[in-house]
Amino acid sequence: MYSKRFAKETFKETVKDNVKTLYRKKIEEATPQQIFQAVSYAVKDIIIDDWLATQAEYRKQDAKTVYYMSMEFLMGRALGNNLINMTAYKEVKEALEEMNIDLNAIEDQEPDAALGNGGLGRLAACFLDSLATLNYPAYGCGIRYRYGMFKQKIENGYQVETPDDWLMEGNPFELRREEYAKEIRFGGTIRFEKDPVTGKDKFIQENYESVMAIPYDMPIVGYGNHVVNTLRIWDAQAITNFSLESFDRGDYHKAVEQENLAKMIVDVLYPNDNHYAGKELRLKQQYFFISASLQAMIEKYKKDHDDIKKLYEKVKIQMNDTHPTVAVPELMRLLIDVEGLDWEEAWDVTTKTCAYTNHTIMSEALEKWPIDLFSKLLPRIYQIVQEIDRRFIEQVRRQYPGNEEKVRKMAILRDNQVRMAHMAIIAGFSVNGVAQLHTEILKHQELKDFYEMMPEKFNNKTNGITQRRFLLHGNPLLADWITGLIGDGWITDLSKISNLKPYVNDERFRKEFMQIKYKNKERLAKYIKEHNGIDVDPRSIFDVQVKRLHEYKRQLLNILHIMYLYNQIKEHPEMSFYPRTFIFGAKAAAGYLRAKETIKLINSVADVVNNDRSINGKIKVVFIEDYRVSNAELLFAAADVSEQISTASKEASGTGNMKFMLNGAPTLGTMDGANVEIVEEVGEENAFIFGLSSEEVINYENNGGYNPIDIYFNDWELKRVVDQLMDGTYANGNHEMYKNLYNALLNTQSTNKADMYFILKDFRSYAEAQKRVEAAYRDEQRWSRMAMLNTACSGKFTSDRTIEEYVQDIWKLEKVYVPSGQPE
Repeated sequence: MYSKRFAKETFKETVKDNVKTLYRKKIEEATPQQIFQAVSYAVKDIIIDDWLATQAEYRKQDAKTVYYMSMEFLMGRALGNNLINMTAYKEVKEALEEMNIDLNAIEDQEPDAALGNGGLGRLAACFLDSLATLNYPAYGCGIRYRYGMFKQKIENGYQVETPDDWLMEGNPFELRREEYAKEIRFGGTIRFEKDPVTGKDKFIQENYESVMAIPYDMPIVGYGNHVVNTLRIWDAQAITNFSLESFDRGDYHKAVEQENLAKMIVDVLYPNDNHYAGKELRLKQQYFFISASLQAMIEKYKKDHDDIKKLYEKVKIQMNDTHPTVAVPELMRLLIDVEGLDWEEAWDVTTKTCAYTNHTIMSEALEKWPIDLFSKLLPRIYQIVQEIDRRFIEQVRRQYPGNEEKVRKMAILRDNQVRMAHMAIIAGFSVNGVAQLHTEILKHQELKDFYEMMPEKFNNKTNGITQRRFLLHGNPLLADWITGLIGDGWITDLSKISNLKPYVNDERFRKEFMQIKYKNKERLAKYIKEHNGIDVDPRSIFDVQVKRLHEYKRQLLNILHIMYLYNQIKEHPEMSFYPRTFIFGAKAAAGYLRAKETIKLINSVADVVNNDRSINGKIKVVFIEDYRVSNAELLFAAADVSEQISTASKEASGTGNMKFMLNGAPTLGTMDGANVEIVEEVGEENAFIFGLSSEEVINYENNGGYNPIDIYFNDWELKRVVDQLMDGTYANGNHEMYKNLYNALLNTQSTNKADMYFILKDFRSYAEAQKRVEAAYRDEQRWSRMAMLNTACSGKFTSDRTIEEYVQDIWKLEKVYVPSGQPE
């Protein structure tokens, strides 16, 4: 381990030298940001020896490698995580303290890498951490977004999107690898000719526009094992940055159009696709990083292997959701057009190489592209998709003669759309869901036809999280306490956290556990005061819902219930009520108006409730601006209640639920996604379950939904809450501000189904569950036992377990042990 060889004095000198070299300053003159850069470069200097050793060992052993293709990698800050995994955090902290430098303050100088947004991207980051820690060869492949999704500002209660310029000061942990640049081509026409030597068909793309993809590599450090894998993110660069000829003619736009094309591709994560240009840009992004990654992958393979037809023996591609599915036809293109294989040979390689993870149940979230856009932007790729589709339809007709309904449901090309999930399933050798319930719904509902035709492909891999980020780094007080009781084996084998269970029955240890929770609540209260200007009481129940803002996640249900509680307290000031702090954190996609209105509603309710002295602080409402990994760590450590209240059958898995559980917060939730498995592990008596089941939701949906008006007119307290969306209570008398939310619940406009996410239907069940939360929290012995048991039962939900399942069932990788790359 690094810590055994950590040379404190050498490290200190390196930091001083870096400050001098980079900034022409002495250490005492440097700004905190400059010191962060100097420390990070010193840490990277240590990492690189092992990075080199890892790659050398992989090549020496000719190791099979997984390429994890994802549009998002929500990495969070790198410095602290790297030090944790180098097992050098405490040593570096001590070295810096001797230089009068606070490591915590230095870590706060690092912006979160803006490479992802939601659970999909954080899962990808956890998987990379686990792959390196478990000694498995892997590349993460994605895009080096310059501004990510956006930095969220809350102004007058509204979300305002501002550029997240995370690269402004430079990223000290990345390496630019210009020598591996790849050309990516868009548009143009395809000319067909016969090769005069081989007689094979040749497809030549002409009149295209192109950019260069430039890779930047970031180290992924395994925990204490000298393995350093790579996250390769691609930047775009114009092939000709500036046309002097066009400029001299006065055509200034033409002079820089290639540069503008390159810049647009990597500017933002998930450009608004409510219009044609946004859809085109998103498809360009996907093809850009997939084509670059596959070109580099084949080039790397060919350095040591002659037979491209055996590519699948050394390479596996995991497509993280539908975004990277263009990998299927792009791999076919490279194998046929560049490597010279015929169709059957290329298809054999592709279908043994590509695997697909599905992350959604909702059919509208399964990516589809208009054929006119797809064929115009990727003309050769579209030809290949046409041929994949034609051959598959023939197969369906052979298996189901005369059943054209099957063809309609399963075809890739249908209704003027390219259905990407269908292509991923047809070409992938493995199709996995991400929680038991999710996988069963895929098999028997959304993807039923595919499951019936090819059941051998389908499997489940329940998601997980890395305990090294979300406990060891994010909650050091609890991590140290656990290690003191049961040793540090849990850091790399989370199943060992179950050794805490005997201590749950000891009042002294439960008390210590809750004291740590209280200190973490004080830490979060300080953050809220600094960032929101709101005083919150650490003795109140911290009820937390942090995740992407989407209607199915039902932040609206949560805030409607807060409005309901506020009404009750106002009408019955004498009623017994345990103080609550309701905490939200979420970004809404820039074009998702209803989600943005929900953010405004949360903040409007907060303004009213937090400033009403008559309720004596019984309720506080806080919206955490710019929710991201670094502030998420504070929230998970401090939460008392984990809000996991999605409409049953809609959440594929969730991973926030696991982070809360690991940190000792019982789940308040529906039986949805991985909540089902959390309840199996901890017991239903140690969670607060409410609402319709997934079967009930699906049954309603299959029969046209339900009528929320019946509930609205038969529950006057709930009716009053819904009416407050329109009566101006939370809008300074404006009766139109929340009209869209009101209409979504009651369908006063007949264009949409009423209350699609069953908010009113589940409201009373949710309110009753919240009463059970309060009753349990008042019983200190019971609550401390529940909280501690959640931590003790969280062992299943590590990404290490998930990765081992992928390895054993899908990728078939071998562990590679790396000798230290550093001199002893």
